[in-house]
Amino acid sequence: MATFLYRLGRFSFRKRHVVALFWVALLALAGAGAAGAPAAGNSSFSIPGTEAQKAFDLLDERFPGTSADGATARVVFKAPDGQKMTDPGNKAAVQETVDELSQGAEVTRVTDPYQGGGVSQEGSIAYASVTYKVPGMELEESSREALKAAAEDARDSGLTVEIGGDALQAVPETGSAEIIGIGVAAVVLVITLGSLLAAGLPLLTAIVGVGIGVATITALASTLDLGSTTSILASMIGLAVGIDYALFVVSRYRAELAEGREREEAAGRAVGTAGSAVVFAGLTVVIALVGLSVVNIPMLTKMGIAAAGTVAVAVLIALTLIPAVLGYAGRRVRSAGEKSKLLGGGRAKDKADRPNMGTRWASFVVRRPLAVLLLGVVGLGAAAVPAGSLELGLPDDGSQPTSTTQRRAYDLLSEGFGPGFNGPLVVVVDAEGSDDPQAVFQQAGDEIKALDNVVNVAPAAPNKAGDTATIAVIPDAKPSSAATEDLVHDIRAAGADIKDGTGADVLVTGATAMNIDVSQKLNDALVPYLVLVVGLAFLLLIVVFRSILVPLKAALGFLLSVLAALGAVVAVYQWGWLSGLMGVEETGPIMSMMPIFMVGVVFGLAMDYEVFLVTRIREAHVHGEKPAQAVVTGFRYSARVVTAAAIIMIAVFSGFIGSSDSMVKMIGFGLAIAVLFDAFVVRMAIVPAVLALLGAKAWWLPKWLDRALPNVDVEGESLAVHDRAADKDDEDKELVRA
Repeated sequence: MATFLYRLGRFSFRKRHVVALFWVALLALAGAGAAGAPAAGNSSFSIPGTEAQKAFDLLDERFPGTSADGATARVVFKAPDGQKMTDPGNKAAVQETVDELSQGAEVTRVTDPYQGGGVSQEGSIAYASVTYKVPGMELEESSREALKAAAEDARDSGLTVEIGGDALQAVPETGSAEIIGIGVAAVVLVITLGSLLAAGLPLLTAIVGVGIGVATITALASTLDLGSTTSILASMIGLAVGIDYALFVVSRYRAELAEGREREEAAGRAVGTAGSAVVFAGLTVVIALVGLSVVNIPMLTKMGIAAAGTVAVAVLIALTLIPAVLGYAGRRVRSAGEKSKLLGGGRAKDKADRPNMGTRWASFVVRRPLAVLLLGVVGLGAAAVPAGSLELGLPDDGSQPTSTTQRRAYDLLSEGFGPGFNGPLVVVVDAEGSDDPQAVFQQAGDEIKALDNVVNVAPAAPNKAGDTATIAVIPDAKPSSAATEDLVHDIRAAGADIKDGTGADVLVTGATAMNIDVSQKLNDALVPYLVLVVGLAFLLLIVVFRSILVPLKAALGFLLSVLAALGAVVAVYQWGWLSGLMGVEETGPIMSMMPIFMVGVVFGLAMDYEVFLVTRIREAHVHGEKPAQAVVTGFRYSARVVTAAAIIMIAVFSGFIGSSDSMVKMIGFGLAIAVLFDAFVVRMAIVPAVLALLGAKAWWLPKWLDRALPNVDVEGESLAVHDRAADKDDEDKELVRA
């Protein structure tokens, strides 16, 4: 591996024009494809194998032409104080709005509040439902403008009017905070590398990689049904790892220059050593992201594969484009320890023999490993405590900022019709094989009415064939509450009894039931996912480190950091701690996908730092240093770069906290805090403490397994052998000349 990558690095440095042209052409091709592709819509949200999905599919089959996946809007009206919505003037304004909405080209149906029971009991609030032919993200802008204009006309009559539903849904915006994150990354790179040019290389190549990845996703979005969130998450992860991988290669290149090697040779050795670590670190991230497919939620699978593809591009760029641009930079990229004149370079070095911060920290940990280990474990354990109160759900209009019309519509509906009105349940009764379907429909409605936490049960609405009916059920509690979840389970239990007596299927669906099923499916998949991903990565790390205990320590450290990160997410987004600072206007359940997505992404990123840090330690150990000294040596060469990489990743992820999308906001915070815990507590404190306590036992591997494993040579031992052989040839030549 090291020899192959060494040759690749030298080739890319020498043939820099060819390599650069290839990546520029690839970027242009992906950009052209993205420019000519249809706009990305919402990825179709399906959960194979769940009752909610089965009911949804049955509705498509038995109620054709109802546009079940079409966009919806609820136009909510509130009368001025002291008035009723049934007053003649207000009623005329609402009916005018209904007529105006009905004229839309993409509108299939508009319900009149006065004919469909859309007026609240006290009469101050009413709503009209609008159904469209196409999903929300595929609506023409003219349809959205017509919806807004109709609401504005109603406001002119003195009514309060707000719009809920997904018809006004827009592509999430990340805001200026993302730019700030990149700016922080640039500052850290300048400080770490001591040169504006050297700092610009990782940023440039990372942007190229993310550009290719995101443009490719955009080009394929319509064909592969990729949602708009997919490209945001891919750019989030791709940008972070792209900068980090490039930073490691550039840093190693500068270290090789400091040892007196020629630039082409230094590029080859940087790719042969740091590049090997990049390959295996990237592979762990790809395994973790692709492994999300075991959950069997298509949207999550697509997000994982798209992000994994962007990571793979980042790895290839670090191995090829970085040495190519280093060739273009020439002598303007200085060796390690040197700074550009702009940053104070050229002056005499002071305290040249003073150990750097990494050396001093590692020496401290090696002297007091047990105290550092206990402090790190106890600290992360305390941070993980809130995770015990984790409640899962999926975001709805109730989690939107109060400044949005969607949130205000949600609150008005809760005020007028009760909190459960925002999450109605749809019960589908399939009585195709029954002798008396109408009696089955009546029985199902009566049994649901008798359940607790039910406010209203609408009469059964059968299809044209009369063999299937839908029953709308309004819960007493809000959609994300435990009481509503209990009601869903109670209806399903009652449906099982009806099936035993009549043979009819009673299925519960709707957005609320779908969310409950998603949460359950994700919970059920978490353990198999952990076993698969951690197991595969554990085997991979055994090959990389040729050790049993080091990969085991890496996996346990990851579990600590991810639990602590989940605890922080619960504290902020569920309990409301620091909610104002984080821009959280409404606390509530944590997004259902958060735990399993964090496990996948954080595991991959945690293994990044593990590979980069521990390969340097193992490299020193393989070259003859004692275990404790190898830890200090590894930190001397890698602690500064790993610290910089972690700060960069935290800055990039934190930038997404400013997103307008609650899911992206929460993921950005979760990943940022997870990297903080994993890099600075687990990898920088717990890892050296454990290695110091284990000593030489850390690198123990059964002899039979040592013989069976392939030698991937991450430490570049083959390059050292090449050096010794070259030195021997030089000595022989000198003897011959003598």
